[in-house]
Amino acid sequence: MRQIPLGTKGTFTLRVQSEHLANQFKDAMLPQVLATPVMVLAMENAALNAIRPFLEAGESAVGTEIDVRHLAATPLGHNVRAEAEVIKAVGKRIEFKVSASDEIEEIGNGTHQRAVINLQSFNERLAIKRAR
Repeated sequence: MRQIPLGTKGTFTLRVQSEHLANQFKDAMLPQVLATPVMVLAMENAALNAIRPFLEAGESAVGTEIDVRHLAATPLGHNVRAEAEVIKAVGKRIEFKVSASDEIEEIGNGTHQRAVINLQSFNERLAIKRAR
């Protein structure tokens, strides 16, 4: 992994579709609004997009911590844009400030942490765990 400068930013966008709705994940009685886990997914993807240019061949980064607030509902059909900014990088651990907005307002914010991994080593450990 090459050094990741503080302030490095990434984005991820999605249009809210039926499979992204809270009533698909939890109780069918919930309104047709973006589910919190999908907002988190968008934030994590924005973070990965921020650091992707700094990863070497055979590396990726996995999420290790998330602390976010879901502030506002987003209805079916609206666009969501997540943003992530590197605020700390120590060794293989990278911390981000994350946020998400729909076409009207900010819908969530918080922090997220990822760890850079060697995919071959990771997959080898995973294979051992699967075999147990």
